[in-house]
Amino acid sequence: MQFGQIRQSSALHPGKILLLVIIYGLLWFGTLNYRHLIPSDEGRYAEIAREMLVTGDWVTPRYNGYKYFEKPPLQAWATAAAFQAFGIGDWQARLWTALTGFLTILLVGFTGARIYNARAGWLAAVVLASSPMWVISGHFNSLDMGLSAFLVAALCSLLLAQTSHNINSCRNWMWACWAFMALATLSKGVIGAAIPAMVFIAYSISTWDWKIWTRLRLFSGTILFLSITAPWFILVAQRNPEFLEFFFIHEHLQRFTQDAHSRTGPIYYFVPLLLIGLLPWFLQIPGSIAQAWSERRREFSAGWLLVCWFVVIFAFFSISRSKLPGYIIPVFPALALLIGNRLDRFLGHTNTMAFPWKLQTIGFSILGCIGFFFLDAIGKQARPDEINAYAQYTYWVIAALIALIIFSAYAAWQSKRNGIQSIVSFACGFFLCAIIAGTGHETLGRAVSGIDLVERVKASIPEKVNFYSVRLLDHTVPFYLGRTMIMVESPDELEFGVNQEPDLWMPTLDAFIARWREDQTAYALMVPEQFDALKAQNFPMQEVDRDSRRVIVKHPDASNVTQ
Repeated sequence: MQFGQIRQSSALHPGKILLLVIIYGLLWFGTLNYRHLIPSDEGRYAEIAREMLVTGDWVTPRYNGYKYFEKPPLQAWATAAAFQAFGIGDWQARLWTALTGFLTILLVGFTGARIYNARAGWLAAVVLASSPMWVISGHFNSLDMGLSAFLVAALCSLLLAQTSHNINSCRNWMWACWAFMALATLSKGVIGAAIPAMVFIAYSISTWDWKIWTRLRLFSGTILFLSITAPWFILVAQRNPEFLEFFFIHEHLQRFTQDAHSRTGPIYYFVPLLLIGLLPWFLQIPGSIAQAWSERRREFSAGWLLVCWFVVIFAFFSISRSKLPGYIIPVFPALALLIGNRLDRFLGHTNTMAFPWKLQTIGFSILGCIGFFFLDAIGKQARPDEINAYAQYTYWVIAALIALIIFSAYAAWQSKRNGIQSIVSFACGFFLCAIIAGTGHETLGRAVSGIDLVERVKASIPEKVNFYSVRLLDHTVPFYLGRTMIMVESPDELEFGVNQEPDLWMPTLDAFIARWREDQTAYALMVPEQFDALKAQNFPMQEVDRDSRRVIVKHPDASNVTQ
């Protein structure tokens, strides 16, 4: 009787799970519109999608009016479609990122349930749903989450195919794997196919299992992959002969091997990001990998493939000459599956957690308390005019720390009573901590976004006038103004685009000054220091408005122009 009660207490209740998923989904999607877009990724990818929608050109991506071939267009297509359906705005710009991130959590839970058991799948989803880097990335408009979602979908499809005992099911999941690799390629380039290939090679070598290649549906899968990816690559190359060299040589080979993008970092660059990104669960990583190692000699070891996925991606980007935090996001779902399986083993039939787990939950609760002693460090790097914003953000951090402390303490109290509730409570604390701290960033990001400046001036600027961007590429103001700008002298990351269409920009400040004197209805955007320098030269301009980071001016004669 006692054993039956224990088993019942450790069972998953579908109703409770559904309720938690609904609440989680409301918090996940409900916070998308609270923050305004910030430079550079959020504004850039929103503006590319806006221009795609406005111009009606869904083949040649443009940014600020210039050809932009750094990345494929899948996310731009999806975001432009969201703009078409729901209007142009902040939450619409983040919808694709949020949707792919949320669905990946569900897919990880489903995959874990199939390759391990239902409880392990649930715990894997809980781990991923509370990993700070996954939560923050799911609410940030960049390409990394979409790429990661499709890469992980390919990984999960591969796991489901290789663990299936049904021939038709295995074939269908492998075709799904190839399709998801194609979508990953359309999200960010050939890395969408290169990463799964490198992982599979590493798995085959480390297990000396080469028969598995016969089950990959290489011929039909390649046809499916090309049928999804090739049309856009062919169309864009036909319309833009310069595309192929720039995209494949400059944006792939040179990005990995050279320092041209100034995104270098030490070999250990991703170590702190891994620890912080998986903060509540990183103590489980060594044991999870050791557990997978002990099982690697099976006919097919899902756990060891997950380890290979983590190691290959982490090592590949660690040795790359181009490093950005988002590059390792695809490792978190794989680690979540490994950790979910390990936590399931810890629970066993007793549904209780051992003393080390209780010590861990108490430790994080104490760390949350210690965090209060460092609140004054938040505003140390603040500009004088942004001190109040940092002071406001402190209250958000306090709320985040309180959530962490309360839920971690409750997890410690429940560790010997109900292991699943303890784990879920611990996860809730970190999810709430990340979502509160991330959402509260609006107090800092609002000034960076330029939205207040735009709201003050937008209605007064005529629709059909030239708008110059003087030695500045602002990533958010063009989106909020709803117009592109003519670059002056410093093209920044638009160097390729302005070289392809040199008539669409001003290569020198002197050329701009000469054009400005003739263009008597023009407006311009610049930093305050540039405004002061031009003012000292008696440059004919009238200040329209400014914020702490930028100034909008107009030609003195523009006052006579009507809308």
